[in-house]
Amino acid sequence: MLESLKSIDQSLFLFLNGFHSPFFDTIFFYGTNSITWLPLYLLLLGLVIRKFRWKALWVVLFAAFMIIVSDQLTNLMKETVARPRPSHEDGLTGIHTVNGYLGGQFGFYSAHASNNLAIAVFMIILLARPFRYFPLLMLSWAFFMAYSRIYLGVHYPVDIMAGWLAGGIIGWGFGQLCGWFLRPKPDISN
Repeated sequence: MLESLKSIDQSLFLFLNGFHSPFFDTIFFYGTNSITWLPLYLLLLGLVIRKFRWKALWVVLFAAFMIIVSDQLTNLMKETVARPRPSHEDGLTGIHTVNGYLGGQFGFYSAHASNNLAIAVFMIILLARPFRYFPLLMLSWAFFMAYSRIYLGVHYPVDIMAGWLAGGIIGWGFGQLCGWFLRPKPDISN
């Protein structure tokens, strides 16, 4: 059964990886880089400061710790599971890669999918109320980042789905914890 699931995952990967063009090669190659998204991160920081004022420092600390947890858990899983990336899979042919980028040896599960969905869910929990389309924008960004990993040939769809699951749980947990921490506490001294 495991071999059957692996075969389905590889077939779906090759199908999704097969939609490529020079234009999209450039978009996804540079779009997967975190530095490209610095303006988005600065915008999110501005929105957090606008909403939380001086408490924004706590949001930044929670977010930083969340990314550390998400990233390190991903690294632990990659080393424990040791599933080769498609770009390192012996015998898998027809993979489209861009600019010679192959990623590291192991790919289960995707740190890009986990980290970016964690950020998206965390920010949705904290900022969705005043901004109507904010959840859709954040989830679209997380989807772009996840698909870019398949497009570039460095992650299977299961790597992405597992990364989303982990990132969603981590983002939700940290978002709830941060929201609870920021809420005014009742004065029990009276």
